[in-house]
Amino acid sequence: MDRGQVWDVGLVGPCAAGKTTVARALSARGWRAKAIAQEHSFVPDMWQRLTRPRVLVYLDVSWETARRRKALRLSPADFAEQQRRLAHARAHADLILCTDPLTPAETVARVEAFLRARLGPRPASETPSP
Repeated sequence: MDRGQVWDVGLVGPCAAGKTTVARALSARGWRAKAIAQEHSFVPDMWQRLTRPRVLVYLDVSWETARRRKALRLSPADFAEQQRRLAHARAHADLILCTDPLTPAETVARVEAFLRARLGPRPASETPSP
């Protein structure tokens, strides 16, 4: 379990916003990144209870784009409920990024640029070996 662990970045947002994709890409680049499924929790601050991110990134996506990306069978009402469950995390996010017009590579690049500006370069000890 991740309880109490400190992460460089926690990623929250609605389904299909890109949390897992971005977390994997950042982790491959040496960042301690965690996708947090806050949109499924009824506990508003679950993201804080499970992780302690130094930076919280809210990846946003529209209902239309989310449905197109993952062929989700998510009604507008269900999507609105996800938004409600994410309100606390969004209010505490260091970066809010709409991923609708972005490719996964562009999303990763923007988040990593923000991390570098906020946290500096990754420590050499955390950089993965080739």
